[in-house]
Amino acid sequence: MTNNQPDDPVLRSREKVRSIANMGKRWGYGCFGGALAVFVVNYYIEGSALSTSLTVALLIIGSLILAPAIIFGYAANAADREDQGLPHGH
Repeated sequence: MTNNQPDDPVLRSREKVRSIANMGKRWGYGCFGGALAVFVVNYYIEGSALSTSLTVALLIIGSLILAPAIIFGYAANAADREDQGLPHGH
């Protein structure tokens, strides 16, 4: 194996979860940014109900993606801290 991939299957699995969580965070925050952009444009051009629906849809999709991504990201970090013997933080 290469130096950047661990030999332990648990660590490989944890890295996979962390990378998926990071991708979910990018998509979730991207949806929130898109919702903000659509909202601002809709506000200034006095847009339609479609713009409002798109804003709400982006907020809902972003929330559905971002919440589990944050939780799994924290879980992977907490598992690393546990392996290192560091305090739990709670």
